[in-house]
Amino acid sequence: MLQGVRIVEFEGLGPGPFCGMLLADLGADVILIERKGGAPGQNNGAGSAAIFKRGKRSIALDLKNDEAKKIALDIIAHSDALIEGLRPGVMERLTLGPDDVRARNKKLVYGRLTGWGQTGPLSHTAGHDINYAALSGAAWYAGADGDAPVPPPTLVGDVGGGALYLAIGILAGIMRARETGEGTVVDAAIVDGSAHMMNLLYSVRAAGAMPDERGQSMLDGAHFYSAYECACGGWVSIGPLEPKFYMELLEKLGLSGDADFAAQYDKSKWPALKGRFVEIFKSKTRDAWTAVFEGTDVCYAPVLSPSEAAAHPHMKARKTLREIGGVLQAAAAPRFDGAVPADPGAIPAPGEHADQILSEIGADERTIKALRAAGIL
Repeated sequence: MLQGVRIVEFEGLGPGPFCGMLLADLGADVILIERKGGAPGQNNGAGSAAIFKRGKRSIALDLKNDEAKKIALDIIAHSDALIEGLRPGVMERLTLGPDDVRARNKKLVYGRLTGWGQTGPLSHTAGHDINYAALSGAAWYAGADGDAPVPPPTLVGDVGGGALYLAIGILAGIMRARETGEGTVVDAAIVDGSAHMMNLLYSVRAAGAMPDERGQSMLDGAHFYSAYECACGGWVSIGPLEPKFYMELLEKLGLSGDADFAAQYDKSKWPALKGRFVEIFKSKTRDAWTAVFEGTDVCYAPVLSPSEAAAHPHMKARKTLREIGGVLQAAAAPRFDGAVPADPGAIPAPGEHADQILSEIGADERTIKALRAAGIL
């Protein structure tokens, strides 16, 4: 879907590479500028484990070298957008900041991804996914009342609030640039994105159904919206918020005539009913409950490990998870016209596509050989 769109991505960690992978999955030509001589993959993983690099083309440059910076600028001049995830000011010190590069390409969309944003009191301080989700409010309901809030690692902040919002910003910027001829700078702060993701819950909160006190709403306190341990040690999830689905759950459990359970929205009964559910669900294995509930409108799913998820019939039918080169990974999303996503592109070795990329920006074979001889590539 994004064929004809070229993105240049500067090597980074976590959400920036994820954004580049997402755009590459959707057909964009993503050129990854890696650090020449840098530690392979850093904390993202290397080799076949570097899923975040799939489908990209790689060139490795020493950006402290002026000639290498010229190459980077030439690549940027032929690109629609740029992704960088360094602290504010770092790209400017490399003379690769927005003003520097947009002098060469005024249509460029300059995507900046940070935890705290380009401005604000915390903008120059370190942080990670859990911190951004914590400050934005997105981690508040991530846990039972009395337990520590623990948001799922990387999903709420790095991926949800960071990479996905950067991708949306870049695509919106490209649309604007194609209409007006002017690029823009996208300030994608994880703390902003994860706060924005809360707006659905804020709607519930505004209606009085999601108080600040944890464990008091249908989504974090009700017996009918929770996970329960089974006899085998596995877990299952149920979530029949609507009465018709809840009644089907009670019917399957043989509780249709129980007056206490019939009062679904009576919050005073929730703690006791949750205690009864704890005992009930511990009476059978996860597989046994799946045999009872799966395929019904009870709003049920077993809680699966990644390996188990890959083997589940629904996930297999959609080919959502697959093993490529011995590495489990998810297929591209979303899908278009119901088509099953093709296998993602290969994971490049650092600098693998240097000659190809350089020739596309006008370098001849002699120039490329000279660059290699000088240690610039």
